[in-house]
Amino acid sequence: MAKNINGNQDGKKGRNDTYTIPGRGSNISRTKLVKEVKQGKHPNHTTTKINNKEYVKAKPNPKLDDNVNK
Repeated sequence: MAKNINGNQDGKKGRNDTYTIPGRGSNISRTKLVKEVKQGKHPNHTTTKINNKEYVKAKPNPKLDDNVNK
């Protein structure tokens, strides 16, 4: 379970093709992380679909420091 997930903004036009989870490493693929979020492994995060691709995002709360793209 990750409290913070950071998007690497390494895709076309700054999209997140990979993510970094502190303590686990970087370059975790978008598809793998989306699958983990859907399985409930990261309860503070959810997915969103943009242009038929799913991306990971933090669930809404008043904190700014846990957003995927800070």
